[in-house]
Amino acid sequence: MNKLLNSINNFLYNNFILSSQYRVFRHIVYWVFHTFIWALIWVLLGSPGSYGRELINMTMWLPVFILYGYPMAYWAVPQLLMKGKLVQFLLLILAWGFVGLYIDLWYRAFIYIPLQEAMGFNDILPAGPLPFCYLCLTTSAAVPMIIKFFKFWNKKQQDLLDVQQEKMLAELQLLKAQVHPHFLFNTLNNIYSFSLDNSPKTPGLLLKLSSLLNYMLYDCKATAVRLEKELDIMKNYIELERERYGDKIDISWEVSGEVGDKFISPLMMLPFIENAFKHGTSEQIEKCWLSVDISVKANTLKVKIANSKNENRVKRSNGIGIANVKKRLALIYPENHKLNLSDEGDFFVVSLMVQLNDEAVDKNSAPIFTLQPVIHEVAMPSYR
Repeated sequence: MNKLLNSINNFLYNNFILSSQYRVFRHIVYWVFHTFIWALIWVLLGSPGSYGRELINMTMWLPVFILYGYPMAYWAVPQLLMKGKLVQFLLLILAWGFVGLYIDLWYRAFIYIPLQEAMGFNDILPAGPLPFCYLCLTTSAAVPMIIKFFKFWNKKQQDLLDVQQEKMLAELQLLKAQVHPHFLFNTLNNIYSFSLDNSPKTPGLLLKLSSLLNYMLYDCKATAVRLEKELDIMKNYIELERERYGDKIDISWEVSGEVGDKFISPLMMLPFIENAFKHGTSEQIEKCWLSVDISVKANTLKVKIANSKNENRVKRSNGIGIANVKKRLALIYPENHKLNLSDEGDFFVVSLMVQLNDEAVDKNSAPIFTLQPVIHEVAMPSYR
């Protein structure tokens, strides 16, 4: 039922009211509705004629209503009011209202009353000034003006939203592009250290790097990627780092729940892994550890990444990758996300919860997941 009501509402608002496709039909509907409503008003005000007679009377006034109202709606509103020429618009309203007095008198004296007499109507209105007739004329002009103003204002707001969305998407693409060279710089440094020693592991590492490059060049262009693919890339990166550290690092990787058919924005979690190695484990002399715990339950992704670090390490910025993730989250989900970065002295914890979607989207469409504000408790990670 809600789906049907939403469809009807979308059609009425987006298509029937605002689209040029139904312009003529929309005008016909409006004036028919106007005629029936004003006929009812005259009956309620005590007109001696029947409702059918008032419908005929209001139909005879339609040409005047249209000729008097449309110039203001289709010229004064767009050319003066919407361009900020408020003084000129108000002066024109006053002048047009004065002209309306004479139009009302002239039409009733030379067209409306003679037509009523020819049709044999009784209780014909006199030819002099009648305030309620003038009110009917001016109201009939005011309503199209209000409708036209609403349409212009709505279009202006929609154009503004489109510009803001394009700006946001452009900024998101820029932020995502900034992650790529920064991430590749660190990865190439790792492989370079192996190549200097002529390590036989270098070809395998280059193969993993090739997979990472393919992911960044093609998959990362999309707004959302498969969660399992994002996790594979994270594992590849961890394997590259594991080769560099050897026995110096203890890594725990745990994934639970159903990760298939789930989608997430690309490179949303990888910078946290990179940061754990760069600013955590790389600065330790003794054996270090990294724990990655990922779970999916009822379309909710929960990520906790913990790493050991030097307790006496001087606190500093997390770097480009983390800053860009924060900006991306703020742009896509303002005031609707929660990211906890917790420094516990000898270890660091990143905690994040993301509400996922089952369906993929086109690369140019809006993001498909929302971040839910949650409170995370920091606990000692288990690792092996």
